[in-house]
Amino acid sequence: MGFDAAKHAQSMRSQGFWIDKNFDEFLQASVTSTPDKLALLAYRADRPNEPVRLSYHELADRIARAAASLKRLGIGRGDVVSVQLPNWWESAVIALAAFRVGAVVNPLMPIFREHELNYMLGFAETKLLVVPKSFRGFDHEEMAQALKAAQPKLEHVIVVDGMGANSFRQALLASDDRLEAPPPGEVGALPPDQMAVLMFTSGTTGSPKGVMHCLNTLLACNIALAGRFGLGSDDTMLVCSPLGHMTGFAAGMLLGLKIGASVIFQDVWEPSRGVSIMSENGVTYSAGAATFLADMCEAVAAGAPKPEKLRKFLCAGAPIPPALIDRVYRELNLKVCSLWGMTESLSSTLTEPERALEKSSKTDGRPLDGVEVKVLRPDGSPAPVGETGALKVRGAQMCLGYYKREDLNPFDAEGWFDTGDLAFMDEEGYIRINGRSKDIIIRGGENVPVLEIENLLFKHPSVLSASIVGYPDERLGEKACAFVVLRPGQTLDLPGLQTYMAANKVAKQYWPERIIFIDDLPRTPAGKVQKFLLKEKAKEVVSDAQKASA
Repeated sequence: MGFDAAKHAQSMRSQGFWIDKNFDEFLQASVTSTPDKLALLAYRADRPNEPVRLSYHELADRIARAAASLKRLGIGRGDVVSVQLPNWWESAVIALAAFRVGAVVNPLMPIFREHELNYMLGFAETKLLVVPKSFRGFDHEEMAQALKAAQPKLEHVIVVDGMGANSFRQALLASDDRLEAPPPGEVGALPPDQMAVLMFTSGTTGSPKGVMHCLNTLLACNIALAGRFGLGSDDTMLVCSPLGHMTGFAAGMLLGLKIGASVIFQDVWEPSRGVSIMSENGVTYSAGAATFLADMCEAVAAGAPKPEKLRKFLCAGAPIPPALIDRVYRELNLKVCSLWGMTESLSSTLTEPERALEKSSKTDGRPLDGVEVKVLRPDGSPAPVGETGALKVRGAQMCLGYYKREDLNPFDAEGWFDTGDLAFMDEEGYIRINGRSKDIIIRGGENVPVLEIENLLFKHPSVLSASIVGYPDERLGEKACAFVVLRPGQTLDLPGLQTYMAANKVAKQYWPERIIFIDDLPRTPAGKVQKFLLKEKAKEVVSDAQKASA
């Protein structure tokens, strides 16, 4: 017997994790109680001295206008609205307006171009696309119009900063018509257990899938994070992670507006500017990948103001090097809370601030409320404490499945989702991600502890960042290759790396046997290293070297 979605939904409701509400109810509560409070403060790199400030009353008014305009354009329940915007205030307005008319929001990263977008827009059957006129020197409007000609389902392209009738302001905000929020307690146009967000996986394996989330799963994420972090309306949040990814969209924008906090957008992550924004505005919470933390430390060390009120940081995307945890606390007095999650499962495990110093450097947290995890051996039996196995997850934040992929049932009969991650669990139920099942390096029958070696490399004084992948070897099956980004002015070679490994008493079988220097590691928008690209590069380099020596 397969997974029973109806039974799962009933269980989530009976336990109080699915609350069957819409975001409008929380937004209207803030408008009623604190209409003049700052809701959004949006910074743009191309207009550094002109941030846009919107109170809760002003934000609600723009959402109501945009919702009425969407309805007039024929956008309604089930229609897909794709949004390829940076972290601009227009992103929040269009997302919440789309929810109000019952449409599905499809956030897209601004880095995507024709190749990715042709597939995604066609697959989603997008009816309306919102793009910037230009961003970081690229003409998105021109690309969008070319895409529209090739997409029969795409009826409307709306352009932020555009000049004509299809500009965001003209098409969505010019009319005095307003579609107000439904009365409190009423569901509205979008059923809370139907698809509200369609987000494509970030592609660490190169094959994006459309992940479906509903208001119930998104709100379960918001409620669990706010509870574990102790976040409330008094907080000020900086959202610098892209809104095209769940860290920025769900754990940033939606979380902040749901709890009535003040939300700050930064569209282009520039470290010194980012910490200055945090300092100027008294930011208390932010979220992002480990690269953001390293950047913040470097910026403050170079003279940028220290963000004194920043006390909580959700770090997701990949395990945090322990040395970085120590540095951030030492230099920024900031407790970093490690989180593990996926597009499919949102925020699944998190280290609470009270134990961040103790646990974040060696675990990726414990399950949030409404989430269960387990670690299994290859035979399906539970892995003992400390033993690495396959990580499974289920609960209130799990996606509804993959869009138009009925052939892909991601859940077993009991609702467990195979994450593809390897992990071990400690005696208190905290997990530690220990690689991907596809990233295992087996050298001569011996599993190389990839994460452990990567963390050791990170501590080398010459190394800014590093990643290890396997490459084929006829005799041993695989060998390890280290991709290294050097600190400015530093040098390193393979003998030096091997000396370092020996000094740290690492078994010789685990030493990288090849080193490749690279300007930057290829990453997904979420900050995860795209190891499949590194594997291809390593294989190519080794092949070329073998040909040259033949």
